[in-house]
Amino acid sequence: MSNNPGYKRIGGWLLAPMAYLIVTLLSVVLMLFLFSMALFVPESREYLFTNSQAFTLQWYFSVVTTLAMGLFTVAVLWQFCKRARALPKMYIIWLLCTVLLAVKAFAFSPVTDDLAVRNLLLPLLAAAVFVPYFKRSLRVKETFTE
Repeated sequence: MSNNPGYKRIGGWLLAPMAYLIVTLLSVVLMLFLFSMALFVPESREYLFTNSQAFTLQWYFSVVTTLAMGLFTVAVLWQFCKRARALPKMYIIWLLCTVLLAVKAFAFSPVTDDLAVRNLLLPLLAAAVFVPYFKRSLRVKETFTE
């Protein structure tokens, strides 16, 4: 009988970070859908292109940022499913990127402080829980070996 449980599959508490990745990917897809609607609805498109250049530049920056975060999320999810050895570091970097994007939204978006704090709370909580878990967990060390 072996002391090593030999984690071959993603299971246990690792399903929570994977679910967070999937939910984030769904929110990125929804945001990209909303951005594309702004291009296809004539009133929105007219407002976007006839408004100030600063607003249009911010809109394009938001689209590019959302697209980059979506691609990064897909890459991390792919590495997660492959149980890649580099995944723990990649996931921690991904968590820090989500926190940075939430801080950016808190600092630069014209929304109320209550809404900005609520949007900042989930990435901070996820980073506070999952970073120590990915750094110290035996399950993580045993699962991501490919």
